[in-house]
Amino acid sequence: MNFLGLELLKRFLLRLGLDLRKLILISTILTVSGLFVVSVFILNYVIKQQLIQNSLSVNERYAEKIATSTNQHFADMLKELEYSAKVLEKNFYNIDLRKSEVERLKNQSDNFNSVLLVGGNKHVFAFSPSSLNFNFGQAYNSLGIVESTEKKKTYISTPYWSVKNNLLVMMSQPIYNGKDNYLGMISGSIYLQRKNLLNTMLNTQYDYKKSYMYVIDQHNRIIFHPDKNRIGEKIINNTGLDFINQHKNGSIRLKNSLGIDNLAGFAHIPSVNWIVISQQPTDALLAQAHTLLFKVSVGIFIFYLFIFLLVWWISNFISSPLNRLAKMASMLNQHDIQDKIKKVDPWYFEVLKFRTSLLLSSENFRNRITELKQHVNTDPLTGLYNRRGMEVFLKELVNTQTAFAALVIDIDFFKKINDQYGHDQGDVVLKTLAQIMQTNFREHDICCRSGGEEFLVLMTTADPLVAHKAAERLRLTMQDNQINQMGKITISIGIAFWPKDAVDVAAVLKIADNKLYEAKHSGRNCIRSTVKSSA
Repeated sequence: MNFLGLELLKRFLLRLGLDLRKLILISTILTVSGLFVVSVFILNYVIKQQLIQNSLSVNERYAEKIATSTNQHFADMLKELEYSAKVLEKNFYNIDLRKSEVERLKNQSDNFNSVLLVGGNKHVFAFSPSSLNFNFGQAYNSLGIVESTEKKKTYISTPYWSVKNNLLVMMSQPIYNGKDNYLGMISGSIYLQRKNLLNTMLNTQYDYKKSYMYVIDQHNRIIFHPDKNRIGEKIINNTGLDFINQHKNGSIRLKNSLGIDNLAGFAHIPSVNWIVISQQPTDALLAQAHTLLFKVSVGIFIFYLFIFLLVWWISNFISSPLNRLAKMASMLNQHDIQDKIKKVDPWYFEVLKFRTSLLLSSENFRNRITELKQHVNTDPLTGLYNRRGMEVFLKELVNTQTAFAALVIDIDFFKKINDQYGHDQGDVVLKTLAQIMQTNFREHDICCRSGGEEFLVLMTTADPLVAHKAAERLRLTMQDNQINQMGKITISIGIAFWPKDAVDVAAVLKIADNKLYEAKHSGRNCIRSTVKSSA
């Protein structure tokens, strides 16, 4: 099957008539085009994969950085609460101290949105800001107050809704008078939906190609997000959530709860078991890849175009001598062909061998013509080739595919010349015409006496103008030549061309005969050809 396909391809290329230079160029175009397409495909894959890996790595490092700094921030906030607890335990029941310490803790750093001093009976003893309006005589049972007073130790709550309808996280430190006498706790709260120092810190993220960061708690609820409307929302249908909950940090390509493909990096905050997630929409990142790919593709295209032009020049340089020699191979009959072949520079092995073979073929062709001239029978009267010699030359011309013009020549009123002046004078006329023919035509044109007063010239040319000029020159010379006071003797000529007029040589000679008869019927002393000359 492969062999058959190869043969069909060879035949197709042969029909196209492609030379070596065109074949090299077509091969180069196909190769360069293929390389360009493959290069762009590989670049597209490599660039996208590299950008995706870089994005995952950057998001992971950024999430780790935010998680570490947030964890440290929580530790600092707990230290602030611990310091206040030590101050209050010395004089817990001092109302002025309670109020001043709560105010100081609230205003000195803006770490907390609100600060509460709560007793062991869940009563609020002091608060800041004053807009909270807690009732000092009432016990409060919010999640943070209940769990903190029950645990009686350092405490950070999960996000919950307070009695004042704020989504918050509460941090507290216990206050003891001695080792076992629990007095209450000092707490600071972060309102997740309002501005605070933690919120401000988390908002100082980079914003590159629509990247953003959010934080979820241990119950997969959003406690920080650039879109404040999503704070408090529980995450569902996130394809990477299980992986994120199972690992302390890492990166993953996922589809979020909105179905958007994202490249996410994440890290846990140990003190609160929250998860910081930094992510970037994949489409926004790959838009950058398309821009980068376009720029790289243009550069590659310019490079391949340069390669193509270089190969085109080299192919022309390599194929030029072979192309010239190939054209000369069909012109071995020309008398100056050897000089033309020798002018071709054989600068590489194949050209040298081809040139040598052509020179040998040309020499052999000349030797064969000489040999034919010496051995083929000639007409004893005129010295021209007879019909047998004509047949040999016709065969040689056909075998070498050399186009020729057949000129059939007849002496006008030759019978009258024989009757009036005698056969001896008729022979003089025949020999005179033969001599004029040999002088009139080129060395490699074949002049023959085909019988009686009829002659034939085989001119190795396909140009009607060249053939017509030679025939006209012969006619005029014969007309102007005076032979033994016999008066003006004229000739008629018919011309046909091989293979233009017919592929069969006999048919061409018959056509030339018909043209001769046409010249006779047109008044003699004229030329008729299958192709009209513009001369």
